[in-house]
Amino acid sequence: MKEQNESACPLTIEVLGEGLATAKPDETRVTLGVISEGKKLEELQADNAAKIAAIIGALTSLGIPRENIATASFAIEPQYDYADGQQIFRGYKVTHLLQVTIAGTDAVGRIIDAAVASGANAVTDVSFRSSQAAAAQREALAAAVRDAQAKALVIAGTIGVSLSAVPCKVEETPKTGFEPVLFKSAMPVGDAATTIEPGSLSFKAAVRVWYVYA
Repeated sequence: MKEQNESACPLTIEVLGEGLATAKPDETRVTLGVISEGKKLEELQADNAAKIAAIIGALTSLGIPRENIATASFAIEPQYDYADGQQIFRGYKVTHLLQVTIAGTDAVGRIIDAAVASGANAVTDVSFRSSQAAAAQREALAAAVRDAQAKALVIAGTIGVSLSAVPCKVEETPKTGFEPVLFKSAMPVGDAATTIEPGSLSFKAAVRVWYVYA
């Protein structure tokens, strides 16, 4: 492959261009739920299910569509203690987590607080997304191409050669955009009102560009 590139572009300047764009988040996904522990599995399951039902009721009463609430994970796990090399059964842990999709970002703290008041004792993930993600990614890619062109012009000017107007080859490299998780906790949320700051979402792009010079 290297020989083919050299044959197609015998005298080239190769540069890496990088671009960055931001977008305002307009959707939030929260993963929260109930973790129950005890020795009697049937009672644990019933208690866990009742609290999950109460949480769903509280969320729908705040205007979240039922279809925006889905089980993210459900698990029943035996718990053991270890003493003198012996495994001692301690009980069970029942975990039921919901993924809640929320339009916008303003009401996230209020929704988390309502879930906690209804029995949620775990909030494991809060992430943000934007409907403008594709446009922001394209903007980052365009910025990466311009960055590569500017670098190639600097190199060509420095070594005293003229650069082709059109690149010989352009290759996008795998540097995808990201939407950061800004809140993460496996601990029960306290009595204070929860404040979530969405910030801005960043999207990155990178390209490798080959220019013929003479």
